Amino acid sequence: LSFSRGDQEENVRENFRRIADAIGFTPEDLVFSDQTHTTNIRVVTEADRGKGFTKPLDYTDVDGLITDVPGLVLATFYADCVPLYFADPIRKAVGLSHSGWRGTVHKIGKITVQAMADQYGSRPEDIVAIIGPSICQDCYEVSEDVASAFAKEFSGHECEILIEKGGGKYQLDLWKSNEIVLR
Repeated sequence: LSFSRGDQEENVRENFRRIADAIGFTPEDLVFSDQTHTTNIRVVTEADRGKGFTKPLDYTDVDGLITDVPGLVLATFYADCVPLYFADPIRKAVGLSHSGWRGTVHKIGKITVQAMADQYGSRPEDIVAIIGPSICQDCYEVSEDVASAFAKEFSGHECEILIEKGGGKYQLDLWKSNEIVLR
C-alpha cells in the first residue's frame, strides 16, 4: 500500500482496489497525506478527492488530515508510528493523524482536535478519539535526547511513559503519551 517502497505501481493500485471493495468505498475517494513527521494538518475538501491515488498531491509536509465532506477516505501511512483517529458525530467531521515520536512530543493529537474545532466548530468533548495499533513500549527504544524531550513535555508523567534501560537508552510508550495528550 505504498507507491514509495519499490513495489510495482499496478500491484499497489490493485491492493487499494481490493481494500476499497472489502470496506465499501472507491479508491477514487482516497486522499493521501504527505508525512514528514510534522504537526501540519490539512483541511481536506471535495477538490482533494483522489489526491495521491488518481491525482498528484499538490501539498507537502502534512501529517494530519481533517474533513467534513461525506465519502472522502483519508489515508495516512504507518510502520511503527501511531495512527490517531478522530470522529465528531455532532458536526459530522473526521480526522486522521500520523503520530511518531516527533508528532507525539509536539502533541499532534491536540493540534488535530484544535483544527477540527477551528474549522468545523467541533467541541473536544464531542470528539471520539482512537489510538491505533503501533509499536509498543516493550519494543520501542529511544535515545536520551528523545527521552529528555518527552520528560520535559510530559512533566509529571515520566514514570508512565519512560523506562530507563541504562546506557542512555529508554523505552517509550507512545500509546500512553498520546492518551495523556488526548485526555
